[in-house]
Amino acid sequence: MLGTIVNALAIILGSLLGIGVKKGIKDDYKNTIMDGIGLAVIIIGIMGGIKSENIILVIGSIVVGSIIGEVIGIENKLDNLGNFLQDKFGGKDSNFSKGFVTASLVYCVGAMAIVGSLESGIQGNHQTLFAKSILDGISAIIFASTLGIGVAFSSIPVFIYQGSITLLANFIKDLLTVQVVNEMSAVGGLLIMAIGINILGIKKIKVGNMLPAVFIPIIYYILVNLVNLIR
Repeated sequence: MLGTIVNALAIILGSLLGIGVKKGIKDDYKNTIMDGIGLAVIIIGIMGGIKSENIILVIGSIVVGSIIGEVIGIENKLDNLGNFLQDKFGGKDSNFSKGFVTASLVYCVGAMAIVGSLESGIQGNHQTLFAKSILDGISAIIFASTLGIGVAFSSIPVFIYQGSITLLANFIKDLLTVQVVNEMSAVGGLLIMAIGINILGIKKIKVGNMLPAVFIPIIYYILVNLVNLIR
């Protein structure tokens, strides 16, 4: 769990630094910075998305995962949690919930969160999560400088999400071949692109409801292996 703990602390520290410089940034600058972040997030998503060697699986994962997410109502639950935290800790910060939800999705969806958590749980190797911590800490400074204290609270879902994967790592390690991880990364890349589109305000995409899509490739390959065994 060390890697996940460091990651969560890096987000909190970066957010506090970002809040510290927030008042010195004019609104026009903040808007331009957020546009730049949106474009950068889209590029990161594209880089992840092109890893796929089975685009039909990626499409199917998005469709099935979105249906599951809509049934569960993940997006609404994230928004409600963000609004609850805003009422308790956000004060007059109107961007609290937006900062919380946006940062939570960005930090949880990427391949580094999954792969790093698995390495941490299986091998006790925290290097990937340490590297992610540096990246997340830097981006938290930028996010918090424009979206406020809500970004710091994204450390909570990051800790729960990555910590859960770390604790379950030994049970699922045999399922996560390079092929499976690549397809999960590709699906995650599409979701990161969607986050970038949301940041730019082009269209409101319910990325939260698409989160189950990241894990559909695991289910797909389990079913494929079962069919092969039966044959």
